[in-house]
Parts: sequence; C-alpha cells; structure tokens
Amino acid sequence: MTPTPIEQLIEMRLEQAHESLREANTLREAGLLRGTINRAYYAMFYAVLSLTALRQEITSKHSGVVAFFDRNFIKAGIFPRELSRALHLAFQRRQETDYGDVFTVNEEEALQSFIEADRFVAAVEAYIRSNKDSE
Repeated sequence: MTPTPIEQLIEMRLEQAHESLREANTLREAGLLRGTINRAYYAMFYAVLSLTALRQEITSKHSGVVAFFDRNFIKAGIFPRELSRALHLAFQRRQETDYGDVFTVNEEEALQSFIEADRFVAAVEAYIRSNKDSE
C-alpha cells in the first residue's frame, strides 16, 4: 500500500529527528558542545513536527511547536511532564547558545541534552507507531 502524503511527511520528520540525533552525537564526540545542544534541540523539534503532521496541524514558529506539544500532548496526559520540561530546556539552551552574547556549555550539559533528545524522539516515535491509524 502506498503511503499517504501525511504518512510520508511524518516519516520524513522522524528521519530528520534521527539524523539530528546522529549529528548531535557526532558533534558531542568531537567536543563541539554548542553544536551538540543545537542538534539535540532540533531532533526534538522535528519529532514534534511529526506530531503536527499526524494531527494535520501547521505551525511555523519554534515557540508554536513547543506550545502545540504542551497543549495537545502534555495537558492531555499523553506524555509525561518530564518530556515537556526537556523540550523547554532544550529550546532555552539552543536559544542561549545560538543567540546569547555569553554562554558556555560544559560536557555534562551537552551529554544531558543528547540523552534527553534521544529519549524524547524515542517516546514520540513509539507514540506515532502505536497511534498512527487511530488519529
């Protein structure tokens, strides 16, 4: 059976999430910690975009993606609050490291960002795989 355009978009977003995770890990191993923070956040961002595709909603701003996740998946009790906290922290760290005047990243923060992103993407993907037909 040929995947629908929505199914193709969901899969593309999940692949972007996994690619961003691989990039985060590569950057972390190379000691490029700011890049690790960036790519870990983007892994989470793309995972949430897969959820927007699943729900056939569109949001173009990063803050809108975070709000969509909280409104539709945290408040509804679908995902634990820890995932919301991880997403908010990743967004904040990415903002600070990409746009802040002074912000340093240590190896522990970079590793934590990568681990949280990996858990986040895995949770979103598991949800999508188990609920794709019921949405």
